[in-house]
Amino acid sequence: MRDFIISTDSTADLPEEYVKAHNITIHPLYYVLDDFQYGGDRNIPIEEFYKRMRDGAIATTCASNPDVVSSLFTRDVEAGYDILHIGFSSALSSSCNNAMVVSREVSEAHPEAKITVIDSLAASLGQGLLVHYAVKLKEEGKSFEEVAEWVENNKLHICHQFTVEDLKYLYRGGRISKSVAILGTLINVKPVLHVDDEGRLVPMSNVRGRKKSLNTLVANMAAQIGDYKNDIIFIGHGDSLEDAEYVRDRIKEQFGIESYIINYISPTIGAHSGPGTIALFHLGESRMINA
Repeated sequence: MRDFIISTDSTADLPEEYVKAHNITIHPLYYVLDDFQYGGDRNIPIEEFYKRMRDGAIATTCASNPDVVSSLFTRDVEAGYDILHIGFSSALSSSCNNAMVVSREVSEAHPEAKITVIDSLAASLGQGLLVHYAVKLKEEGKSFEEVAEWVENNKLHICHQFTVEDLKYLYRGGRISKSVAILGTLINVKPVLHVDDEGRLVPMSNVRGRKKSLNTLVANMAAQIGDYKNDIIFIGHGDSLEDAEYVRDRIKEQFGIESYIINYISPTIGAHSGPGTIALFHLGESRMINA
């Protein structure tokens, strides 16, 4: 029986040391900043990316490159692996579709190998959390089919919430209107958004003030988790570590959870959410808020 490898996209926002420790293949997505394309082997420090955004630089993003996806799939199958690929939400990027198309081509050339691509309907460390559970099951000895089935059956139990510091990035991305962005900035409104069951980033609520928006993330978590047990929580930030740690500490106080991964939101996501974004990811009964 062939061993298998788990792969995902750079949008999973997993720490580099985690990726290396668990032998995860990362498919790069790309971004353009000041007319230069970055991604893959060509990057700038993440702190510099957010600093340049704060200084007024506008970042745009690109999907995965099918030729690069093909080379990575081919490399892994020729190394003797089957591949379980957990892709970035198809509602937010064409990257998952690219992986599906390329996987069929590589499978035709290598019929001995199995490549399964799952649309995570997830983003950022929500995608990363789904990968984490897949890796955990694999390392516990579960088969390729068992891991793939768990991921498919549980992906909609990965709850995502985001709040942003500056509304202009949501306006640029078409998430809110110009008038809402201007008015919201004037009265210090901070939207809370989430990724819905179709993998789209959509608004949940608006609150007044940064601290209240962070507390709302934790309150929403309490409404979402139901009977699900969380042994680890993932928190992403757009160069706002102190606020990420504030959310972590509130979760520790309320739920007693001790294990966390806190990491930067990658440029592909951060280009649309902006500096100061805080994102919370956990297992739950529903991605929606249960009354």
